[in-house]
Amino acid sequence: MADGTMTGRRPMRHAGRVATHVVLIIGAIVMVGPFVWQLLTSLKAFSETTRVPPTFLPDRWEWSNYLQVFDLLPLGDMFRNTVLMTAGRTLAQLAFCSLAAYAFARLRFRGNNLLFGLFLSVLMVPSQLFLIPQYVIVQDLGWVNTLPGLIVPGMFSAFGTFLLRQFFLALPRDMEEAARLDGANPLQVFWHVALPLARPGLLALTILTALWSWNDFMYPLVVTTDPAKMPLSAGLGTLQGEHFTDYSILMAGSALATAPMVVAFILLQRHFIQGIAFTGSKG
Repeated sequence: MADGTMTGRRPMRHAGRVATHVVLIIGAIVMVGPFVWQLLTSLKAFSETTRVPPTFLPDRWEWSNYLQVFDLLPLGDMFRNTVLMTAGRTLAQLAFCSLAAYAFARLRFRGNNLLFGLFLSVLMVPSQLFLIPQYVIVQDLGWVNTLPGLIVPGMFSAFGTFLLRQFFLALPRDMEEAARLDGANPLQVFWHVALPLARPGLLALTILTALWSWNDFMYPLVVTTDPAKMPLSAGLGTLQGEHFTDYSILMAGSALATAPMVVAFILLQRHFIQGIAFTGSKG
């Protein structure tokens, strides 16, 4: 009887695994499909990009579209601006968010939870509401069309503080207490004990901040008007005209701008998944 039950369960388990893999394959196609379409469109002539019904493969592979992107845009300057903006924002958020998160997680002071709740309330405000005040401040400081104007407003993050606070809360206190018994002050405990243990969280915040900074479009478009001072996201926006847009050139530029982040995510996806999974281990 037991053997018959086990035999009956095996086809059910096999069918469940097949169904799971079918769903995952469909999800992968849905996720990868836009990138494939982007690459194929970047290699088409303009007449093919507006053809109805659309064609999947190009009639002729137009590799020259990528060269035209460099002719239309100062792509080297934009790439440099994007790298510097992303690096500056990421390093600053790692510093400020880790310090604030450790204070909220480990230091006991009056109003800790209330202050943290007010801090998180920033997440409920749409980022678009900050555009005009940020622009006014940047303009008054003379930072329009400058790297500081791109970097400084992105140096702080309520989400990054929340993310790292979850990591610090999940860390065991034994090593920190041992360090205090050895005479370490709170800053030394943070630097030598807590921060190394929070490496997965720091890596997760690094990836999230880098992706957000690399793809940030609206704010850089507002505070930069010189193409040589724009990051890639804002620069590519200038390829879209009011009455005419060459989609093959636009997709070629988008593919060049996307490639570095895709490669970085592929190389670091294991750390990214581990970091996000560990974040939810303790509230």
